Amino acid sequence: MAAAKTRKRAGAGRAASRPDESRRPAEYSVEELARAARTTVRNVRAYQDRGLIPPPERRGRIGVYNDAHLSRLRIIGQMLERGYTLTSIGELLEAWERGSDLAGLFGLESAVSSPWTDESPKLYSLTDLVKLFGGNFKLPWLVKAAELGILIPEGARFRAPSPRMIQAGAELVTAGIPLDEMLDVVGRLRGNVEQAADQMVQLVEQHMFDRFGKGLPPADEVPRLGEIIWRLRPLVEMAVHAEVARAMEAAATRHLGDRLATILDHMTRAKKKAKT
Repeated sequence: MAAAKTRKRAGAGRAASRPDESRRPAEYSVEELARAARTTVRNVRAYQDRGLIPPPERRGRIGVYNDAHLSRLRIIGQMLERGYTLTSIGELLEAWERGSDLAGLFGLESAVSSPWTDESPKLYSLTDLVKLFGGNFKLPWLVKAAELGILIPEGARFRAPSPRMIQAGAELVTAGIPLDEMLDVVGRLRGNVEQAADQMVQLVEQHMFDRFGKGLPPADEVPRLGEIIWRLRPLVEMAVHAEVARAMEAAATRHLGDRLATILDHMTRAKKKAKT
């Protein structure tokens, strides 16, 4: 009976989540879900048995999971890292059920922890990569990409969390830019991006959450906080894209402007000479 009640609580998370309607919801097998959440299939099934995550959608004999499940698993993982036990996590959900609308808490959970990208990971074999890079793919590049988490070894294949990055790298290599040098830039960029992202989230924490102390915010504030986080997500992305575009424009002007001016000057002189 208790397990059934807890499953009902967990199922509220799906109704409360608000994925961007413009993106196609991700779907996962239990193995894919476990990989994305950095846990094990055994743990996923144990949490499901305890009612901490909702059951998957059944399609025949196959269970299909979604971003709501991934979000919940990430929250469970974070709570376990902070010293909570599975029992205490269940008790926390019980307390929220008694004192408030649990859907509001799950909505805030989804806003914070659901994936911030519309990309789904993709698996590549070494043959796939060689073909994608036009036959110009070197094994040392693979080592460096693995160190950065751009290509993650999984058995005989490699999982790319961002297939777009792999495609962009392939096109740049085709244009003549060595992948290892691009990966060096990505490594330096990552540190700066992570620092900026951390500072951005600290602003949200400071101005939206700190006034409630270290515990959970009041129940009547939770839905509003979830709505604000959902609105912030695309705004932060737009701000980052705008800043990257500004920086790229400045860099292109600084490094390529003189070359472009030289080319135009040669063209102008050639035209004048042809007329005479």
